[in-house]
Amino acid sequence: MRVINNKLAALLISLVLIAGCSSSDTSDIDKFMADNRDKPSGVIELIPIFKPYKAFRYNAATKRSPFEVPVNVREIAYLSLSSDVNPDPKRVKEQLESFNIEGISMVGTIERAGTLWALVDDGSGAVHQVLAGNFLGKNHGRIVSIYPDSISIIEIIGNGKDSWIERPRTLNLKDDS
Repeated sequence: MRVINNKLAALLISLVLIAGCSSSDTSDIDKFMADNRDKPSGVIELIPIFKPYKAFRYNAATKRSPFEVPVNVREIAYLSLSSDVNPDPKRVKEQLESFNIEGISMVGTIERAGTLWALVDDGSGAVHQVLAGNFLGKNHGRIVSIYPDSISIIEIIGNGKDSWIERPRTLNLKDDS
């Protein structure tokens, strides 16, 4: 009988607790709901209209690079009249002649047996050893002399009238700092 009394007591205590938690006064909840209904509802902004993308067409690819020294027309006319320079069409092209000279850079020098070799990067990361007399660049560029900090080159370029002129160029040692 003692077990039944314990069960009955536990049941009564549970009922009293449940009854104590329930209240018929819901005025605070009703007030909260009324306040929120009275507030103006939010307005969602419209999605912004984006301008359509217009592709840029680069039309200056065939013009002179702004990084090259402009050619003086009078100087070319004078040189073409007094020049009998021609590239040798029978000469076998060297490997570095397949690269633009603007992409080739001097990265160092090596001296072997009293001869100074220049180290040039072809623009793709490959480093080549060259001597005076070697050719590089697409304009028949011949290395005239090599210094510890630069390479002197003479290019043979066409002037548009089936004649050729020589143009000096210098490749300076690339500074990685």
